[in-house]
Amino acid sequence: MARIGLKAERQERLLAYLEANGSITLQELVSAFDCSEATARRDLEELEQTGAIIRTMGGGAMYAGPQASLREIPFREKQQALFREKEAIAQAAADLVQEGDVIGLTGGTTTFLIARALKRRRRITVVTNAVNIAMELSDNEELQVVLTGGVLRNKSFELCGPLAEQTVKAVNIHTMFMGIDGLTEQGVSTYSELEANIAALLMERADKTVAVFDRTKAGRSSLFTVAPLTRLHACISDNEPPEAISRAMQEAGVRMHVARAPAGFGREEEL
Repeated sequence: MARIGLKAERQERLLAYLEANGSITLQELVSAFDCSEATARRDLEELEQTGAIIRTMGGGAMYAGPQASLREIPFREKQQALFREKEAIAQAAADLVQEGDVIGLTGGTTTFLIARALKRRRRITVVTNAVNIAMELSDNEELQVVLTGGVLRNKSFELCGPLAEQTVKAVNIHTMFMGIDGLTEQGVSTYSELEANIAALLMERADKTVAVFDRTKAGRSSLFTVAPLTRLHACISDNEPPEAISRAMQEAGVRMHVARAPAGFGREEEL
């Protein structure tokens, strides 16, 4: 019983650490909690099953509890989580793009992977407010990239504010792929008010908007609403959303596409 109590206490402390700090590496966990690597992995596996954490490449973890969407996680930290799932989502999105299209990409780890999937394509115009996405596409002369001006948000690499908004008002977009921090029956949301504003403007300039997100975003509401479900054309994720959200999406006429990661790649920490 003492062992069980120690394990429960250790996992409770680990969750508290993750809630406060966002993420932890396997090495940090072993050092901070004075346990073996095998014990650390078992703790992470059990907590992952509860949905409280997300495993990351290298064996660490990110916090995924109820308040996770209220804390802004830096791009590099988010990039590690569910990487193969995000790649599958990105490829499904890229498959919808045809030669001659003008597409919009907001900032985000999944939209960055969409840019990577489109990197060798020809005669496509990409409108984005994300500096890292523009840089990813910059070495392909067959692609036209329109980068907004604005003030850089370091955690997301997005340009926001009046300068960015002025650029967006002058463009016309066929399809916008929008990264989000939360999806509920009420709509889609994000952590930053500035990013919510620029995303809403991009939606206004687009014929249709497709929200792209991994399964951890469904059922969460972040700080600032971007748009109701009725403003979306479709969603692409790696899993079906909860039943209540699926029902709301159907009523709003939003198509749901599920992109599955290749078998054997769902557990990044074991690669």
